[in-house]
Amino acid sequence: MAKDLVAELTALLEPLASGHGLEIIAVEASGHAGSPVVRIYLDSEDGVNIDVIASANSWISDALDSADLIPTQYTLEVSSPGIERLLTKRAHWERFTGENATVKTALAIDGRKTFTGRIDGMDGDVVVLSAADTTYRIPFDTIRKANLKVDFSSIEEGKTR
Repeated sequence: MAKDLVAELTALLEPLASGHGLEIIAVEASGHAGSPVVRIYLDSEDGVNIDVIASANSWISDALDSADLIPTQYTLEVSSPGIERLLTKRAHWERFTGENATVKTALAIDGRKTFTGRIDGMDGDVVVLSAADTTYRIPFDTIRKANLKVDFSSIEEGKTR
């Protein structure tokens, strides 16, 4: 499905989510035109639970049906961003400074398109990521996909971060 649809869905849903105290982390549209799948990832400062997801599913479905942006039947999936959440906005890079992430870029940087390391934040329009003795400077606009990367071997028992 077209990037335009994702942009339209995001523009439609962001103000509604904000009114419910939620943030749209990402909107995805996939599948074929006859039966697309729309995925909405939500979060809030307090996190989201199943009750929040169920409630959001209802108002998101109503909004999508009213706007009629998808002319066919579709499958709606509403979810929390999960432990290895997507990093889609500049603010996420500041919020998760010190955490590990994997970044995939559209263009090669220093001969690579995939980077994993510790988030050192943003420097203007550049994401700063450190791995071992190397610091990567990744232009935000070149990021195709990025998510937190949990190192399960370093997690203490009963502690997720």
